[in-house]
Formats: sequence, structure tokens, C-alpha cells
Amino acid sequence: MWENWNAFRELDALHREINRMFEDVWPYERRLTRSSFLPGLSARKYPMVNVFEDPEAVHVEALAPGLDTKSLEVNVRNNTLIISGEKKPVSGVKSEAYHRNERATGKFVRTIQLGNYVDEDKVSARYIDGILSVSLPKSEKAKPRQIPIKVGK
Repeated sequence: MWENWNAFRELDALHREINRMFEDVWPYERRLTRSSFLPGLSARKYPMVNVFEDPEAVHVEALAPGLDTKSLEVNVRNNTLIISGEKKPVSGVKSEAYHRNERATGKFVRTIQLGNYVDEDKVSARYIDGILSVSLPKSEKAKPRQIPIKVGK
């Protein structure tokens, strides 16, 4: 029983249940905070990413529509990719006008540990149609090397 217990999962479930109770009491009030932009377990989920690699590089694709591209930053330090930015709210819409508000806004930071050593000077990124693509070329010491085998004396 205890090997399947996860305190963070339990706290996250409790957080969602408390939010549901407040939504029942004040259904039309705009929530002041959105869990995907708060520090903690949920903050690591935005933007959602795919991370994959080939022999030459590690690639990250982040699903992040509606970002203010001027606030978007991509940094690599000590084999850690840091993506930060801001989703601005729709201008001109008052909070009391919402019937439902599920698209979170605000500042975010997402960090992703990279398993390989990357060449930080050659990292490139582009943002097209709401998808941030980051290419992180591997450093020479991270690439596999063929070791010659001497036969005989």
C-alpha cells in the first residue's frame, strides 16, 4: 500500500477538490490564480513538451499557443533547458463577463533536465503556430565514439 502512495499526488488532488468547492459557491467569479502558473507540482506541466533525440542533438517541442513572444525566453545552463514567458489575458474582457475561464494566463517557467551534454553555444529555437521548437546539439564528448581495437601483440 505505501509503495504506491505519493504525497504530491494527494496534495494536488486535495487542491483540485478545494478549487471545485469554491467554484460551486462562486461559479462566476474569475479565479485569482490558475494552478498551471503556480509554483509546485502543476507549474511543471506548462508548456507541455515532447523531448526526443537523434545522434546529433536533443530536440524539445513545447505546445505554447497564445504567448507574448516578446516575453518568451529560452536558456540552457548546466544541461538544463529553461523556458519562460507570459500568456497575457484577452484585453477588454472584464472578469465578471466570463461564463467559463479555463485558459490560464500569467508568467510561467518550465525547466527540463537534459540527459546529455549539449553544446550551449549552438542551441537554436523557433516559435511557429504556437509550438516552440528547440534544437540542442550534443557536445562532442556526449556523442558516441568508436574505439579502435588492436588485434595481436
